[in-house]
Amino acid sequence: MPETEEAVRTAAGLDRDYVRDVFRAMLRARLLENKLSSLYKAGKIVGGVYLGKGQEAVSASLGTSLIKGRDIFAALIRDQAGRTAFGEPLIDCTRTYLGSVLGPMKGRDGNIHRGRPLDGMPAMISHLGAAVSVVGGMLIARRIRGELAGVVGATCVGDGATSTGAFHEGLNMAAVEKLPMVVIVGNNQFAYSTPTDRQFACEDLLDRAKGYGVGGHSVDGTDVLACAKVIGDAVQLAREGAGPQMVVARLLRLSGHGEHDDGSYVPPVLKSGHLGRDCIETGSNQLVESGYATAEEIERWRSDFTDEVQAAVAQAQQEPLPDPWHEEWHACATQTGRL
Repeated sequence: MPETEEAVRTAAGLDRDYVRDVFRAMLRARLLENKLSSLYKAGKIVGGVYLGKGQEAVSASLGTSLIKGRDIFAALIRDQAGRTAFGEPLIDCTRTYLGSVLGPMKGRDGNIHRGRPLDGMPAMISHLGAAVSVVGGMLIARRIRGELAGVVGATCVGDGATSTGAFHEGLNMAAVEKLPMVVIVGNNQFAYSTPTDRQFACEDLLDRAKGYGVGGHSVDGTDVLACAKVIGDAVQLAREGAGPQMVVARLLRLSGHGEHDDGSYVPPVLKSGHLGRDCIETGSNQLVESGYATAEEIERWRSDFTDEVQAAVAQAQQEPLPDPWHEEWHACATQTGRL
């Protein structure tokens, strides 16, 4: 993962290590979420499981382009690839899903509502666009303290979130204040089960960027190299002072809204079309054909990540669950640390 400003700068030019990091985060996240799906179906996970299958290229490109320890990343429920790329340990995820008291939320909250605010990763809320204003507020706070130089704040939303008041108010504020923010809109064709033609009337969600006065970018969310390029460029523009950037990624959820939903409302023609491509398969072929990695390397990554996922699950399963009678009820992050 890029750790310096120079690394982020070369990322926009599709540096070899950057592309490999994007794909490795995608693959690690997919293998982790495959395991979470199995645990959910076996009754081992209480609550919902929401997979990022089909959206990993977009999410990982964003997370890899950001700098851990400097930037802000407010992840969506399908942003495991971005979380992984941004540096979240797999054990944070497995502990939260399995209710371990040693997890970042100490087993208190819903299994997807985890984060480490003091490390630049606000806890995910079922936000429908609300994270745009949260990230905006965190950036304003950095500006007031004189700590905004070189910082980027980013979040991801779905197409349905663009129809909410929180999205409008947050992005409008970011535009007026010229904040270094990147908002990724994953146009996955459905807001839960509502198709796009029933939720917005503009020809393309990208049209909204001009109305807000922010930079607008469009990308094929099934194309790993395109995502790495376009999203990397958008992050760098924000970092260099060009103001908010909105990236609309065209893609399709390759599963239901959550593991409780079979996605039967998605037309078969859409699933079998271009947007129904699996970005993991597409990316694997792209990396091999373009010389970024060999097929043997990718298989080795797959094997290593499978072992890593198994170890994280096994560790979390052995850890204690929260005891409400002995819990110390105080905030997980306090004013002793700053956002």
